Formats: sequence, structure tokens, C-alpha cells
Amino acid sequence: MAWLWRAGAKFSLVASAVGGGVTTALIATSDDPETALKLCATVPHRLFRDAVTAANIAFDYEYSLWGLPEGSIERERIKHEVHLRSAQKLQDLCFKNGGVYIKLGQHLGQLEYLVPQEYVQTMRESMLNKCPVSSYEQVCNVFKKELGDTPDKIFSEFDPVPIASASLAQVHVARMHDGQKVAVKVQHTHMTDTAAADHATVELVVNTLHRFFPSFDYRWLIDEISESLPKELDFLTEAKNSERCLDNFHKLSPHIANYVYAPKVYWNLSTSKLLTMEFMDGAYVNDVKTIQKLGINLHELSTLVSQTFAEMMFKHGFVHCDPHAANLLVRPLPSSKASIWGRRKPQLILLDHGLYKELDFQTRTNYASLWKGLVFADVNAIKEYSAKLGAGEDLYALFAGVLTMRPWNRVVDPSMDHLVIQGNESERLELQMYASQYFHQISELLRRLPRVILLMLKTNDCLRAVNNSLLQGSSLETFFIIGKVSSEAVIEAKMLKSKSLLTWLNVKLDEILLEVRLWGMQVALWLLQLRKALSWSNQPL
Repeated sequence: MAWLWRAGAKFSLVASAVGGGVTTALIATSDDPETALKLCATVPHRLFRDAVTAANIAFDYEYSLWGLPEGSIERERIKHEVHLRSAQKLQDLCFKNGGVYIKLGQHLGQLEYLVPQEYVQTMRESMLNKCPVSSYEQVCNVFKKELGDTPDKIFSEFDPVPIASASLAQVHVARMHDGQKVAVKVQHTHMTDTAAADHATVELVVNTLHRFFPSFDYRWLIDEISESLPKELDFLTEAKNSERCLDNFHKLSPHIANYVYAPKVYWNLSTSKLLTMEFMDGAYVNDVKTIQKLGINLHELSTLVSQTFAEMMFKHGFVHCDPHAANLLVRPLPSSKASIWGRRKPQLILLDHGLYKELDFQTRTNYASLWKGLVFADVNAIKEYSAKLGAGEDLYALFAGVLTMRPWNRVVDPSMDHLVIQGNESERLELQMYASQYFHQISELLRRLPRVILLMLKTNDCLRAVNNSLLQGSSLETFFIIGKVSSEAVIEAKMLKSKSLLTWLNVKLDEILLEVRLWGMQVALWLLQLRKALSWSNQPL
């Protein structure tokens, strides 16, 4: 146990030294000494808090599990308790530090393939709907700086109590002078002051942990934060992203364009720190009871979510990379009427367009080819395109497992439903076993992959969580959609590259064979649905 205390002591010393150095540098070079002084008081304090939490968690594991035989029932019981305590400590740290730390906590809540379920569950339950709230006075200060007046002067009505708060901003309901109801997204004032400090402290934590524990290499995370955070803090970029996203659907995916929506932006009342948008009424995508009351079929909604993001990833190459439940609303399609059974078509409303990634043509085609290989259990394609995307020739099976949450024997199983996740306890335990067994290999895989693919993994994790809330697992329909859209994207890419008649004929033959395979999957789907309907009708009343 002594090494844990030594590591904690070293970490605290390094934190103090770096914090002091940052303090001196900021005061010496800043044009705003007051803000710099505030920052310099924040950095060492946060680093010390990080160090204490890390040492506390490490000691709890070492002390609580000391002497318990590996694999014993007692060890597993105690480990579960430690996981819960440690997840709570980490959650408290994220909330106390705020800002970037909450973003990291949200990301941690999606990493089912890497961290224990207790951490995943704790972060998911708290990080999406219990974020810090800025005071109305702070909101007024943002308005004065950005628009020159207070909210009550700019709008005819403005609710000082936010309806939602996230890691970077909070949302207020307002009404314009023409009566239009709007949602106003206001950046937390501390984000401007502490974003640089948060980045510095997180970078130090990750680098120090890597120095003490070389297998813990998440330095790629720092690079990603450096690139994405400034974009997420610029709400004008977010507004442009939302308009480009809808434009892509109308131009490249017109068959589902009416089923996907983003709130209209009021540009005259929007700045880099304020965003005024059309107010949207709808249910959160994981609010199953409300969705059912709206007359929307859960399987149909799950299919729409899958198709929306498949089109983005494989055809548009411009992907919303933060599709967690709080960023997805659903409402009945405005132009649709209820069926005789009271069913309504769903419309998916995409919120929070701050984090997007562009896939260049080659990466997009390789990623589509990999998913086509996964859906159709094509081992050669999985190996080839995993290597092309950066996984190397030795980690393709692990890459396939991280993407699908299926062990390799299921990935290569030729049965139609080989990728379907049932969401039961045995599958969850199997997943945790693999995560523990291959932790170092997973860390190496994440280090190797290009950052854009890491963001695709994050997007997959978010979508998997959404599907799990809707269906308690995944469905064959989901993978039918992924297989169809990815295959179409591959065919389109080949057509663009075809230079001769023979090549064009080969592509056309591939297209015919694809249609046959998709038809087979569609028949299997119909039979499955028929069987479910018959079993339901035979249930006793």
C-alpha cells in the first residue's frame, strides 16, 4: 500500500510545482491581472483536489481488496462496493471542478467496454441532468456583454430559472416581442475564465498517471479536448453546424429529411456565447412512457435514430458526435396523421450541435466498408478495413468487439442476428469480463486510432445507450439499417472511382448481390416480426 501513498505524494508535489509555475506565468503575461489572479488561485486548488481524490480511490481499492482471493465471491462483492464508492467520489470531483470535468464524466458514462458498470451507471444518471447552474445575475452579465442589455429588455418574457443545464451552458425559455417562444442557450460565465485552467489540470493529471502507470495512456484525450473545446465554446459554430446538418439531409438523404429536424436559429439574437433558437416541444429519446403516450412505436424510433446517424457517418461525412439522450428529442411528425391504431410517425429533433467531426472521403469509405463487413460477418473485410483505419493487423478482433460490443466468435457468426445485443445480465457480465481481461489492449487500440475514429466510437457508445433505453438491447432492424446504408455508401464510392466499363459492370454486380443479401435480411425481419406478433396474440388475457 505504501506505493499508493508515494504516488499520491508525488502527484501532489508535481501539482503544486506546476500550479505555482502556471500562476507566475499567467500573472506575468496577462492583460487582465484580476482574471489571471482568479485563474492562478483555481489551478493549484483543482490539482490538489484531483490528487487527493485519486489517492483516496487508489487506497480504497488496495485496502478493501487486501488478502481477498482473486475470483472469490467475497472479493467480487467488496469490489462492487468499492466501484460504487469510487464512482461517487469521481462524480463529486467532476461536479466540484465543473466545466471540462463534467464533459469527461459524460464521456466516461459511455465507455461500457473499458470501465466497470458501476462507473458507467453513476455517470449516466448524474452527468446529463444535474449539471451546475449559473445564477440569473451571471446570465444578465453575459447578456450585457453580448447584446448590450438585460434579458427582460431584449425579450417580452424571460424565465430566470433554466429548464436545462449542461456542462458548458444552460437553457432558458423566453418569448420574443412578436410572441414567438424561443429557447436561449447561455454559456456559463466560468467557462470563459476556467477553460484554459481545466485543460491544464486535466493534461497534468493524465500525463502524471501515465508516468506512474505506463499502461494508462489517455494522452489522446488531451489532444481531442484541445481541438474540440474551443469549437464547442463558440455558439456561432454550433448554429452553423445545425444548418449544415439539415442541409445535408435535404441534399444527400432526402428520403428521411422530413423525419430529422434541428431548431431554427435567430441569428440577430445569437453570439459566440448566446444562442437563441426555436423552442421545441418533445420527449427526450429515453423517456419511453411519454414516447408511447405520443403514439410512437419504440422500434420505429430506434430505427430512425440508427438511420439518421448511419446517413451522417457513411454518406454525409459530417457527424453529430454527442448524441446522448439529453440532446435528442422526439415528437410526432407534424405532417403525419394518426393511424387507425393511434400510431404516429416519429420525428427526431437534434439538439446541441457544438461537437461535429468531418470524415474525409477515404476515411468515410473505409469506415462504411468495415461496418458492412461487420454486419455481413466478412472476416477478410473486417481485417482489411480495421488495419486501414489504424487498428493494425493485430487488434482487428478487439476493434470489432469495441464497435459492436460482441465477442469475436459472435462477430464472425454467419447468423442474421449475430450482432444483436439482448441487454441481459449475463451479457453485461461477459462484457465486463472482456473489458477487464483486455484493458491494456483496449488502451493501446485507443492510442493508435485516429481521433476522428475515437469520436465515432463515442458516437456509437451514445447511440447504443439510446437504443438500450428504447429496446433494452439492440435489434435486427438496427443492423439491417447499418448494413444497408454502409453498403450503399461503399457502392457509391466505387461508382465514383470506376474508370472503365468493366469496373462499372463489377460495381453493378456488387450492387445486385447486395440487394439480394438485403432482401434476405428483410425477409428474416418480417418472419421475426410475424413470430413476435403471433406469440403476443397467443398470450393469455
